[in-house]
Amino acid sequence: MAQGDKAKYTDKQKRKAEHIADSYEARGVPEPEAEARAWATVNKDDGGGKKPSGSGRGKATGHPAAHKGGATGGKASAGRTAEQRSASAKKAAATRKANAAASA
Repeated sequence: MAQGDKAKYTDKQKRKAEHIADSYEARGVPEPEAEARAWATVNKDDGGGKKPSGSGRGKATGHPAAHKGGATGGKASAGRTAEQRSASAKKAAATRKANAAASA
């Protein structure tokens, strides 16, 4: 398979890369760079093309980066008391109110 050839990627992987590239382009990244980043992300998540051939076929993807977000969340607030969380929320609300008044 020649470098840059996407024949070994599944349709789902191709769609995934296309969506990721569109997201980067919407944020102002040039098209070639967005496409390169998108395929790098697909390779990171899935370990390359998934169509069967060679010794790597049938390997599970494990836990790709896209699925790790909720696994570790909430630890910071879980270790605090209700009073501490309430005080933090009140402080945040006051900050938002002050920032809104300053920008208006």
